[in-house]
Amino acid sequence: MRKPTRRQRFLQMMDKVMPWQELISLVEPFYPKGDGPGRPVTPLIWMLKLYFLQIWYKLSDPQTEELMHDSHAVQEFLGLDLGKDAPPDETTILRFRHLIEKHQLGPKLLDVMNRHLARHGVDIRGGTIVDATVIHAPTSTKNEAKSRDPEMGSTKKGEQWSFGAKVHVGVDSETKVIHSVSVTPANVHDSQALPQLLHGGETRVYGDKAYVGQKEVIRERAPRARDYTERRGSRGCPLSEREKEKNRWKSRIRSRVEHVFGVMKHIFGWRKVRFRGIYKNLQHAFAVAASVNIYLHRHVLLRRMGAIASG
Repeated sequence: MRKPTRRQRFLQMMDKVMPWQELISLVEPFYPKGDGPGRPVTPLIWMLKLYFLQIWYKLSDPQTEELMHDSHAVQEFLGLDLGKDAPPDETTILRFRHLIEKHQLGPKLLDVMNRHLARHGVDIRGGTIVDATVIHAPTSTKNEAKSRDPEMGSTKKGEQWSFGAKVHVGVDSETKVIHSVSVTPANVHDSQALPQLLHGGETRVYGDKAYVGQKEVIRERAPRARDYTERRGSRGCPLSEREKEKNRWKSRIRSRVEHVFGVMKHIFGWRKVRFRGIYKNLQHAFAVAASVNIYLHRHVLLRRMGAIASG
């Protein structure tokens, strides 16, 4: 018997931990019913799996269609038999993504995933870490529009300039579950997205020095929260040793968000924007965040779902 490939192992694992039935229930009201003459409608479960497959392997629509024909692991993941089934083409895959965007289902996908995690003991608690990362966009004007994406922006970190979008996240400080997402041009300051990143039930908010001076915003959005953002010294008023030690303690907690960005950028490869415009990338960001949450807690889900099944 042949040893499963790395792709087979990954897809088998994700197939087990994803809440497919809940996702079907979410999308089904908006999905074509296939009543009357014409081509039969592609099974919704296939389209959902292909949608997430594109995120996990950073695939274009043509690449996804090609992979369905070439990869036994993908066919097994879909439950696709090329001898009798008609796999969807790249246009069908594109239309499904447009359906997700049109009905603003991105935030609801994240909510479904987080409720699935909560049922298995991985829930959102009292602390939130806020942070942002830049997703690069093409700077070339050698395209059909003869211009760079007007909705993107430029930002400078150190001596390095970057052009693209900024993905802002609110992450639970204990479980590292992403609960809030915002996408802006890269030139928007991190603190401007803060109100969208708090769920309101926080008792603690952690952030780096970009969030200094946001006490009123935190109090308005999360009245019970204490501000644990890092402090910043100024000319003539440096931080005391005690304040520096507090910053180091806060930084140890805040650094947990880097694990989230690591999965987003290095496991799922989302370092460059997938689409033009902020809105499409925002809907994509919610789905990426949902995938990151499931991936980070896959072992917990496998263990607890297995215990439920055996019980």
